[in-house]
Amino acid sequence: MSHTSADQARLANQRWWNFDAEQYHQAHPEYLSSFYWCPEMLSEQQAQLIGDCSNQRVLEIGCGSGPCASWLASTYPSATVIGIDIAKGMLARGEGFQGLLADVHRIPLADHSIDCAFSAFGAFPFIPQLTPALREVARVLKPGAKLIIAVNHPMRWVFPDHPGEQGLIASHSYFEQAYVEHDADGTLSYAEFQHTMSDWIQAFDHSGFRLHRLIEPEWPEDLHTTWGQWSPLRGKLFPGTVIFCATKD
Repeated sequence: MSHTSADQARLANQRWWNFDAEQYHQAHPEYLSSFYWCPEMLSEQQAQLIGDCSNQRVLEIGCGSGPCASWLASTYPSATVIGIDIAKGMLARGEGFQGLLADVHRIPLADHSIDCAFSAFGAFPFIPQLTPALREVARVLKPGAKLIIAVNHPMRWVFPDHPGEQGLIASHSYFEQAYVEHDADGTLSYAEFQHTMSDWIQAFDHSGFRLHRLIEPEWPEDLHTTWGQWSPLRGKLFPGTVIFCATKD
């Protein structure tokens, strides 16, 4: 079991992403240029997982600087697009949507006020327990609303965080729950958590969601960009991303 609380993880990752905002944007300009669900560059324009959200209230969870929220707002001008993130340094770079400095455990929106919520590699990999966060998302969603979450595939936890051949050798336990870093004085500086497939399925069920689709995007043959641990070499052999598509009961 991880001994890092949600509040401890939030404070550490808030500092991390505020500090890393500039470097992150310099390193991933292509990925941040539009609405891409994952490093495999699956676009919302292509996938239509949210689809036409005209006249709807849409929430992005862990929006960062909001390239996805911005794309939705410009593509569907009648939609109200809201993005929440814990890092002021990331939100400050966003435009075209309503950005709120907020944690997924404490969403500052009214009950049943959102038509659709989504997250593209935001928030969920950085919290120790899924169910409390998903229940808070369920609170703000209308009955029957969509929830779409793209995260790093749980099996990636087994392999070293490396895009080359070193990253092809399984060396970590699938069931190990946390990766943390500390400053020289022992202060927690970064925290990321493993959520297994069973963790996800149980959390959706315990939070009032019906999971109806699971997508594992394949690596495109014409994509040659290395993005952190994601690479053509690894992408040909095993999935790097999983996308959960659910609806609130």
